[in-house]
Amino acid sequence: MIKNLKLKTLSLAVITSAASTLAIAEPALPPFYQSVTQMKPEGKLGQIIKKEKIATPVAGAQAWRIAYISSDLTGKKTISTGLVVAPIGAAPAGGRPIISWSHGTTGNAQNCGPSQVENPAQNLNQYFLVNGNSWTDYGLPSLEQFIKDGYVVVGTDYQGLGGGGRHQYAVAQTNGRDAINAARAAGSMKETSAGKKTLLIGWSQGAGSTVGASSQAEYIAQKGTAYDGLDMVGFVAMAIPDLAMYRPKNLDEAGSKQMITDFTTAFSDTSFDFAHFSMNMWGTQAAYPDKLKLSDIFTDDAAKVLDEVYQNKCIHVATDTITFNYGTSYKKLLRPEPKNTLAWSQAIIDGSVDNNAKPIAPVLILYGNKDTTLPPVMGEYYRNQVCAIGGNVARVQLPGDQNHFTTPTVSIPLYMPWIKDRLAGKPAVNGCSAENVM
Repeated sequence: MIKNLKLKTLSLAVITSAASTLAIAEPALPPFYQSVTQMKPEGKLGQIIKKEKIATPVAGAQAWRIAYISSDLTGKKTISTGLVVAPIGAAPAGGRPIISWSHGTTGNAQNCGPSQVENPAQNLNQYFLVNGNSWTDYGLPSLEQFIKDGYVVVGTDYQGLGGGGRHQYAVAQTNGRDAINAARAAGSMKETSAGKKTLLIGWSQGAGSTVGASSQAEYIAQKGTAYDGLDMVGFVAMAIPDLAMYRPKNLDEAGSKQMITDFTTAFSDTSFDFAHFSMNMWGTQAAYPDKLKLSDIFTDDAAKVLDEVYQNKCIHVATDTITFNYGTSYKKLLRPEPKNTLAWSQAIIDGSVDNNAKPIAPVLILYGNKDTTLPPVMGEYYRNQVCAIGGNVARVQLPGDQNHFTTPTVSIPLYMPWIKDRLAGKPAVNGCSAENVM
């Protein structure tokens, strides 16, 4: 037994040593995305720089892959890719409403964009559900019904997931701009016959994107875009992340160190949670490359490993890689004492949803009572903060015992009538008056 164990250990050491000497190839991309990554982010916000028509199984619909101009939270121009699906036929007076979807976590690598799968223009398909048929989430929520209702539906991949550059994962302010510019892109297409009324909807990372967009009134009102004058009528956030809730009373050296420590502890219970946490740090560093280093938070060796993993692997494979290589010792990848914590804390706060700004339209938060991935307290904190400054935020607990991953499906009967009412111009009730449990 001891001999066999030594042989296995030696074999693993040889494999690891050999692997370290091999050149790591970047992930393969379909031709559409290969060409986009070679393009420069030049043009108006929302301007489509490449598109291709694709098939869709949705009756009465037409679909396209698109690449369009966006920008991050610092104003730097980027390229995002995505998916547009629109009804066929004559549009009503005033054009068709636009639904802009922000997806949940898929990864940080260039090949992790949902629009890249073989047949993306269909209803939301979640890999972990029994009827899931892929290695990743893809598709658009309630797409068939939205098309029947006469809406144009667009889903951003976010920057860095097929358009080049490093993905600013979970940086809600950047992801929100990608969703805003996706709506501009869809509106600019003559084929969609889109109008100005627009509603954003997202889940998990995408809920952060959606609510992150809700506070960007000046960005939305900009002139000179590919499609000016979007009329935002509502925001639906399923399982909202609010990392700013970790903000200390005093953002000084001591407070910032405590914030990073609390954040690290809260999201390191399992290797799955640790993968999301380290991806978040990777994405935040991507937003502020001149101010932050991964080696501020992780050991020097770990920073190199994580950078290689997230440049080449999507979330589930990345998690498996961390679990296989580090097992229960993954916390050893962390620095015993984090460095540069004041800059990191400020970056996390700046990139998170802005709970100090009144949303420009009503917000609906839907959550499951058993969500341990993004605990409901995050949405509660956001609602309390925003209601105190005059925002309209309804927060509804889903029926039964629901976790993070059942949220999108169970939410459908709740968000569909709410969306119809907002697009029909009906005023939303005061969501801050009472908590709702369905």
